[in-house]
Amino acid sequence: MLGYMDRPQLPLNQLRAFEAAARHLSFTRAGLELCVSQGAVSHQVKALEERLGVPLFRRLPRGIALTDEGSALVPVVQDAFERIGATLDRFSEGRFKEVLTLGAVGTFATGWLIERLPKFLRLHPEIDLRLLTNNNRVDLAGEGLDLAIRFGDGAWHGTHAERVLEAPLTPLCAPTIAAQLSEPSDLARQPLLRSYRADEWPRWFEQAGAPCPAVRGTMFDSSPTMAAAAMAGFGVALLPWAMFGRELASERLVRPFAAELAGGAYWLTRLHSRADTHAMEAFRRWLLEAAAS
Repeated sequence: MLGYMDRPQLPLNQLRAFEAAARHLSFTRAGLELCVSQGAVSHQVKALEERLGVPLFRRLPRGIALTDEGSALVPVVQDAFERIGATLDRFSEGRFKEVLTLGAVGTFATGWLIERLPKFLRLHPEIDLRLLTNNNRVDLAGEGLDLAIRFGDGAWHGTHAERVLEAPLTPLCAPTIAAQLSEPSDLARQPLLRSYRADEWPRWFEQAGAPCPAVRGTMFDSSPTMAAAAMAGFGVALLPWAMFGRELASERLVRPFAAELAGGAYWLTRLHSRADTHAMEAFRRWLLEAAAS
């Protein structure tokens, strides 16, 4: 095996000239991009062809075209330059930034996480956080996620899960509707907004000790959208009230009844097969401490 000092030096200038010429299919336009003459690009490409022992371009009366060998080399060179560029971009203020790709169910992201993230980023300037939101349907491997915060019972196949926050559900509505509600049975006169989990309203009424009316309100696929509908007076929504603290404090939403339903929790998850990185462990430790406080 070749040692580091024995490896042939990469012809970076030749590869850059080749990549630009292949992208433009023109030595002239490649030269303009690289701020060198057309002749200099042609010379670098010729030197690379001699080094490899194959032609990379066919010289035509009007322009150039890639040979089969050139076509095979282009994606390799472009990918290498893109990876070098992406790595260089991760250096900031004299340190290398480690990427952390986090998925989060939208309710938790907007209702709890976003307002606390600046503190995490101040504590860990070495971490480049990428946040992707979802409606609780997530594929950790397929989406390239290091971690995901999701709602449920913590039982996901092939996944390690740590409980972050409980998320009990309770009715929330606009103040004008809340003024018409004295006891749970009064909800029978209001549209009851629904999620895709059909048993939530019947279970809440059972918890509140009242019969459940027919649930015919609009169905929503996300809690933030349902909360927006409730604030607009569409009806009463069954929501994790702890995720809507700002709306409750400003009285855009009102909680008319104390009864709540244990609907699950938010969990921090990762694949069992995914080894921890510094960024993953730093976020996990911060998140659990923030939730506990």
